[in-house]
Amino acid sequence: MKNLKISGLLFAALFVTGCADKGSTDSASKETTPPPAAQADESHADAHSHGTGPNGGVVFDLGKYHAEFTVDHPRHECTILFLGADEKSPAPVAAKELTLSIKETKTAEGTVVPAMTVKMVPQDATDGKAAKFVGTDPGIGNVADFAGTVLGEIDGKPSQGEFQE
Repeated sequence: MKNLKISGLLFAALFVTGCADKGSTDSASKETTPPPAAQADESHADAHSHGTGPNGGVVFDLGKYHAEFTVDHPRHECTILFLGADEKSPAPVAAKELTLSIKETKTAEGTVVPAMTVKMVPQDATDGKAAKFVGTDPGIGNVADFAGTVLGEIDGKPSQGEFQE
């Protein structure tokens, strides 16, 4: 029984420390250099940053489209506006509704704003297409930096995008 415990401890120690050659100069460079996929993601993010939208909101990728997220705190309302390639002009899309999932956050005063799921409905649709989608929730009345995910079927394809104010 005593040998079994010692064997178990030795196995656990070997498992935790691994078998890598810690003295090799090669391993140090591997630990600090991100994998090629991470480098590609970083360069894509740098090359594809958006900034502020035409209505003062945050612009983000939503499927193959650009969209702007804005908030009207007094009205407890948020808006997703699809944008053209110039990221300024509205670009109507075919979508019946979008689902906005906002993560828990805090106001500047430290008040916790719980997570929300908001149904976004098209506004001013023409021929089944709209550029503007609006939703309301009491939590949107809190002045806080919101972040979350938008999901929906856009132009017949499932689409998703993440935003952060």
